Amino acid sequence: MKLALAQLNTTVGDLTGNLAKIRDAYRRAVAAGADLVLTPELAITGYPPRDLLVKRRFIADNLHALDELTKTVGDTALVVGYVDINPHRPGRECFNAAALIERGAIVARRYKTLLPTYDVFDEDRYFQPASSNEPLTWRGQRIGLTICEDIWSAQEKWSLHRYPRDPVRELGALDCLLNISASPFHLGKERLRREMLQAVARDYRFVLAYCNQVGGNDELVFDGHSIVLDASGRILAEASGFREDLLVVDLASAMPVPPREVPEIELLYDALVLGLRDYVQKCGFRSVVLGLSGGIDSAVTACLAVEALGAANVTGVSMPSQFSSKGSIEDARQLAENLGIRWLMVPIQDAFESVKRALAPVFAGLPEDITEENIQARLRGILLMALSNKFGHLLLTTGNKSELAVGYCTLYGDMAGGLAVIADVPKTRVYELARYINRHRTIIPPACLTKPPSAELRPNQTDQDTLPPYEVLDAILTRYVEETKSAAEIVGETGFDEKLVREIVRKIDLNEYKRKQAPPCLRVTTKAFGIGRRVPIAQRYVER
Repeated sequence: MKLALAQLNTTVGDLTGNLAKIRDAYRRAVAAGADLVLTPELAITGYPPRDLLVKRRFIADNLHALDELTKTVGDTALVVGYVDINPHRPGRECFNAAALIERGAIVARRYKTLLPTYDVFDEDRYFQPASSNEPLTWRGQRIGLTICEDIWSAQEKWSLHRYPRDPVRELGALDCLLNISASPFHLGKERLRREMLQAVARDYRFVLAYCNQVGGNDELVFDGHSIVLDASGRILAEASGFREDLLVVDLASAMPVPPREVPEIELLYDALVLGLRDYVQKCGFRSVVLGLSGGIDSAVTACLAVEALGAANVTGVSMPSQFSSKGSIEDARQLAENLGIRWLMVPIQDAFESVKRALAPVFAGLPEDITEENIQARLRGILLMALSNKFGHLLLTTGNKSELAVGYCTLYGDMAGGLAVIADVPKTRVYELARYINRHRTIIPPACLTKPPSAELRPNQTDQDTLPPYEVLDAILTRYVEETKSAAEIVGETGFDEKLVREIVRKIDLNEYKRKQAPPCLRVTTKAFGIGRRVPIAQRYVER
């Protein structure tokens, strides 16, 4: 049997566009002599469709698209993900479904059994779980057809959630297991997923074909890395990461290949570029604008934007005040020149003085403090949003995860924008990205990597005036947010000062209200400040 895995970048709700992608991949697979073509989970609707599924017309339109697709399928079979109606009550209105189509007819339908409700997933909100999943006999082969999460429960070691059922075990002996998936990326996920799939193929002694979605949909980035394994768990073929691919494998002649090893920093870079590009383009924008402070965060964000969209579609804006150093302005100018982007300089000093004069009667007798610092940040936000409105740019925010965690950012100021590109990247990782960007030639000025980080909102200010060194902050942040460890556990593991750890933990908790008002951020760690972290704002639990 010759398999083709169509690793597609679908757009949620773009039924016409998704159908065109499926048809194009199918035609190319037929030309390559494929017997069976796989597409990702919910390929017709795009994943995740979320509350579009509440619209009954949306489900009906998706079924119409499935009918139109079915008419075009010939002798080469096609497996496609879609949303099916659940005719039974009580129960959810629809199924997360896969159809096996051949010669103009749907010859088999299978529904997803395990519906994840942890982290970024909320499938039980919409879908009815399958009551059973039977193997099917196709061209003399005993085949299992499963959808994404169904395969993760095949081994308890790999399961991210404990389920009472194991759909793979329930299928019994198979020649081949097919799995269509929309498995989002985070650092470490690609290796974890591959090892899990290898263990499943090896333990159950069947060929395993896994077709994963690729592309960015809102905060989620899907990395692809579709794969075909033999019954010993050896890799027969592996698709590219972070781009569309058509993987064609002849099971009769394919020989094992070594796993493709990619440095983690390269995976992170590719994920951010893909997520940024797709968010901008799928939201209907063509260009972006961002503030260039001369610091490392805005420099890395600008580089990612140029890689994603091209230099002609990126505008950088420097907005100096009396506290901005000449070095920072020069670093911003040099970065823009190195990238070939449009660079604007719009000073905020006159506007700042004007606002202070307007408030002088109200603030009379009071010393300047963080209020005046925030006014500067908010003036910059006003200017950037004006450029966004006037020229149709999407405004990118440039704050990192470390700052967002402890509230070292200004609502309606540096937090203003449409997408927070590196808001799930800790500061120490931002420096790693900068060094990766500069690996072949100097793009980010060296001073950006060596000078002390500063918001430059008062004389001689540095981040470390109010924050511990970022190596310490990030170590606490990772353990508290991503690994959900207590302050006491963090102190025990790291040996950090207990008062410092509890202070950072308290800042993380207190600043939830800011993060709820932040733009969407691209998820690249196991726990981003976004849809996968649902912490109340008004709450008083303090860990003892």
